[in-house]
Amino acid sequence: MWRAVVGVVLLAVCLHLLQSFYQLEVLAMLARFLSENVFGMPEKQTPEELLAEAWDLMIIPPTVGWTKVAVGVNACVDVVVCGVGLLKALGLNPGKQVDHDILQTKEDLRETFSYFMEKGVAAERFFADKELFQNVALAASKYPGAKHFVGGNAALIGQKLGSTGNLSVLLCGPVGPKLHELLDDRIIVPPESLQEVDEFHLILEYQTGENWGEIEAPHANRFIFSHDVSNGEMKMLETLILSLEEFQPELIVLSGLHMMEGQEKEERDKRLQEVSLLISEIPNEISVHLELASMTDTAYMNTIVEQQVLTIVNSIGLNEQELLFISRAGSGPHSSQQYWSGTPDVGVVSDIIFWLLKEYGRTDSTRDSDLTRIHFHSLTYHMVAVIDGYWSNQVASVAAGARVAASQACGTDTIDPTKVVLKSPMKFVLSKIDKSLKTMKMTLSPTNPVGIWHRENISFFITPVLVCIDPIRTVGLGDSISAEGLLYSGRQ
Repeated sequence: MWRAVVGVVLLAVCLHLLQSFYQLEVLAMLARFLSENVFGMPEKQTPEELLAEAWDLMIIPPTVGWTKVAVGVNACVDVVVCGVGLLKALGLNPGKQVDHDILQTKEDLRETFSYFMEKGVAAERFFADKELFQNVALAASKYPGAKHFVGGNAALIGQKLGSTGNLSVLLCGPVGPKLHELLDDRIIVPPESLQEVDEFHLILEYQTGENWGEIEAPHANRFIFSHDVSNGEMKMLETLILSLEEFQPELIVLSGLHMMEGQEKEERDKRLQEVSLLISEIPNEISVHLELASMTDTAYMNTIVEQQVLTIVNSIGLNEQELLFISRAGSGPHSSQQYWSGTPDVGVVSDIIFWLLKEYGRTDSTRDSDLTRIHFHSLTYHMVAVIDGYWSNQVASVAAGARVAASQACGTDTIDPTKVVLKSPMKFVLSKIDKSLKTMKMTLSPTNPVGIWHRENISFFITPVLVCIDPIRTVGLGDSISAEGLLYSGRQ
């Protein structure tokens, strides 16, 4: 009898404990639901998840956006291959590291590729020997795993803008049959831009930690080279200008100045004068963005500055190498610095951008300049600076550029938090030379990822980048960043 009583008691206790257990489970489930869906406080979220969600809330379209954008003038087909693998296939072995401004031989290619791979820095060079380049291009096209993509800054920006489906995009550039096939069907190509043969650019990619001899790449990146005549002379700029009256865009995105670097100085300077005159004739009601790219000739950059090319555009986009190069060419702040050691210092970057806008921008309404915006992008953070009164929605602009960098590098439509990592400095000084700013520190957080500060009548916007751990493709990231930043920019 007593055994039956004990059994009943134990059963009751067990049932009570089970009931309590399930009540606790139900309460826990309810708490998780409320925190995630009502209070907006996801449980145990990573910094990467928090940052991506914060961007999504910040990235809103401008009140008045663009409807028509004209893009020019460099376009080509990118042949993307494994850099180390291709050089091995060409019979080249690891050796000394030398940066050649212009490539003349396969040995120049090997040495320059090695130089930049060791630093993990992107670079672009002109290959002077046409026949040798064609042989290398043929080998690259046949290399196992070689891929063909839309190439050239203008075509890549046009492709990115056209893919939104909300814009009418005109592309003026040398468009051969392969490139025409690769372009989005919604992109308008005038008949004058079509040609029988494509221009090819070779993209030699490498991954983080990849080895070649004693070299180990600190970052995934690429080395680009080409022998490109049409783009090298910006031949399609006249076609673009002639198309404006009929197309009537609100925005023009220009690129290709760097492609002229391989020309003889006299021819190059003459063409640059013609280019400057053509740009200056664009009606004032049309905004003009100039996308810069890798250059090595300081004299050429000086000529660009002296020709006042920067003052006849409204906006420019550039990366850390190009920013430092402009400062060296124009004797700007920190111009003695030859290269960046790791992540570019935020204070140094902001000093150079401030100098550019003060020296060449429309900081005074009486000044004969149109430059009012600079979009800077690096691997770990982006910065946009605008002269007050000309641009709006720049929080969304800088955040959108950073978001697309993370998703495109990983080859995903949206950010996958498991495939990216936050490497940006989250605390930094705002200047290295301004007395009122160099003692001030700004702190960002994953839930508050866009920092804003002001320096005279210039506003700065900065945000971290989520770096892709195993990037699928690094080519064209800068172009997508600038395109996305412009897409979310508004003019006042």
